[in-house]
Amino acid sequence: MDSNGQFVEWAVVGSDIGPLMLAATGEGLVSVSFHADDAVRDRMSKRLGTQLGAELVECSTGRLAEPIRMLDAYFAGALREFRLRLDWSLTAGFNRQVLRELATGVPYGSVVGYGELAGRVGQPGAGQAVGAAMGANPLPVVVPCHRVLESDGGIGGFGGGLETKRRLLALEGVLPQPLF
Repeated sequence: MDSNGQFVEWAVVGSDIGPLMLAATGEGLVSVSFHADDAVRDRMSKRLGTQLGAELVECSTGRLAEPIRMLDAYFAGALREFRLRLDWSLTAGFNRQVLRELATGVPYGSVVGYGELAGRVGQPGAGQAVGAAMGANPLPVVVPCHRVLESDGGIGGFGGGLETKRRLLALEGVLPQPLF
């Protein structure tokens, strides 16, 4: 339990891009992890427990019901905007500023360059730092780091792997050119 006596709830759910591990605190969804096999689940459980100072319990009070419903709708093509309570405690400073801008300012079916996103948060020369912020995004898919591309149209990097990024962009009807 954390200092407030709260648990972090988690669940692994299937998706079109493979199993995702979701975790939520009393504040909201705090983490989404790709490729959630047993090894990833164990590693993320330990990391989240340490980072949040809380005990992780498998989905017990239903905190994850709405995130799971929304992810199912997103992958079915029926949801374009996640309206969820998010717990931003796993990110801070510049990274949090960039991720919040991404979450609210880059809608479904659109993309943004690393440099442009840096400019939107008042740091026009910080494209590489934006890339680092995307790599540290604790809430991928929901906070859509897959929508951030290189200025020349290249796909850029992605913590879930480039094939996962391509699949998310294809789902939203936006594939960057060139693809490689």
